[in-house]
Amino acid sequence: MIKTISVAGAGTMGSGIALCAAQHAFEVILFDTNESVIAKAKSSIEKNLDQLLSKNKITAEEKMAIEGRIKFTIKHEDCIADIVIEAIIEKMEAKIDLFSKLASINPPSTILASNTSSLSIDELQQHISHPERVAGLHFFNPAQIMKLVEVVQGKQTSADTIDQLVSLCKHLNKTSVRCIDAPGFIVNRVARHYYLEAMRIAEHQNVSIDSIDEILESAGFKMGPFKLMDLIGNDINLAVSQSLYDAFDGEKRFQPSPLQIEKVKEGNLGRKTGKGFYDYS
Repeated sequence: MIKTISVAGAGTMGSGIALCAAQHAFEVILFDTNESVIAKAKSSIEKNLDQLLSKNKITAEEKMAIEGRIKFTIKHEDCIADIVIEAIIEKMEAKIDLFSKLASINPPSTILASNTSSLSIDELQQHISHPERVAGLHFFNPAQIMKLVEVVQGKQTSADTIDQLVSLCKHLNKTSVRCIDAPGFIVNRVARHYYLEAMRIAEHQNVSIDSIDEILESAGFKMGPFKLMDLIGNDINLAVSQSLYDAFDGEKRFQPSPLQIEKVKEGNLGRKTGKGFYDYS
């Protein structure tokens, strides 16, 4: 039974997962090697809780209890828990390195779950001891609000690991969807063209990005593709497109857009940098 959760990576997604877990009475260890990222995560979590408090969705006592359940650390040795959820950069080498370190300090029973959007769980578990405990647990941003979680089973993932992850999602008040490891899993495989086709229209048909967003929002989408890419982070969104493009051997329909490549080169990643397809400064 999962009682303690370590989240490795304290960025937007990691801090959201940590907050969600603490809100549902789990003891949480939030880890990042960067002290400034940890400081930003603390501030973000406090801001989110203050908003809930101001809306009378939690009491002052509940806010204190939630905050008290989160331990912040820059030491990977502190990441000993029933489950470690990785939420770092979308690079396989970095994930393998992190999980290898964490596997060495945790018992074989500890589940190692990756929040990857599209990287192969099959490949990841080939490099980790006790691969039966390695799986995907893909949350959506903002993790403390969005209900869906993809539970991704690799070739060597045990049935018990998947059952525990599904049970965890239930305790987090999430809707879990089981899927077998495949490029993009379910959501990113289907949704990729919401972004890519929108950028192709902007690039080749002389239509402004705000017009495309406005049209799609008026058609019923909660957020237009360019606003959504800015929220997700253009670097992350591009990495998923590149991952699918590579996985499908250069299939043109998954080819990353030059518009987004240029944004990432310029460092205009979206809301987190103050500028992306829109200016947030």
